[in-house]
Amino acid sequence: MAGPVAEEVGGYVLAGGKSSRMGREKALLELAGKPLVHHAVKKLRRVCMDVRILSSNPELAAYARILPDLHPGCGPMGGMEAALAHSVFHWNLFLPVDMPFLPSAFLHHWVRRTLIEEKRGARLVMFTVDGLAQPTLAMIHRDVAPFLTSAIEQGELKLYPVLERAGRELAAKHGVVLRMTFRNLPWNDHSTFRATPSLHGPGREDWMATTEFQQSAKHLWFANLNTPEEFEEAERHVDALDT
Repeated sequence: MAGPVAEEVGGYVLAGGKSSRMGREKALLELAGKPLVHHAVKKLRRVCMDVRILSSNPELAAYARILPDLHPGCGPMGGMEAALAHSVFHWNLFLPVDMPFLPSAFLHHWVRRTLIEEKRGARLVMFTVDGLAQPTLAMIHRDVAPFLTSAIEQGELKLYPVLERAGRELAAKHGVVLRMTFRNLPWNDHSTFRATPSLHGPGREDWMATTEFQQSAKHLWFANLNTPEEFEEAERHVDALDT
């Protein structure tokens, strides 16, 4: 059986942050011998047709084409606005550069499920994990673009409230149940992503299901590496990174 084909989805790595708490450029910090931006781009290329890095840092162009903000200084919302203005795809997957432990298998399953749900009217999907919102990890339809541009024009730069409003208004417009847009994901709800041996069989991809190491480190799947202490903790779990 052949491996999966990338879906017609744009993939964007959010890498425009100032890394102030880390004290240096997070995207270029090496984990298991590869910079964080490498890990993020690799994941997205497995499931997305085209991948870009949302940043103005020319050093990151070695890993994928970079795309600067249309309105600099607006945080992740500015990157998302630029992405939706640039993308030729209806759907776009956003992944923070500092979230290296989220398995490719999770992204693969999520993208495919979201494309199915588009037929039911879905236009935005993001998670809350044990009640904590994760707005920078999102599947966003280009119908959301006007909400971002309007918010930026009004100086409203907090991402979650803007995406929440977009989700609610688009859900009402398309008759979608809100839980399709805002999914609460408790840590014990990862049973869909089974641990797998190192090989699936001829022609299959190793990353299509999670490993035992990834399952044991699932408390890190949605963790952002913001400080040297968090990065030091991450270095103790490199076996849980994708192959």
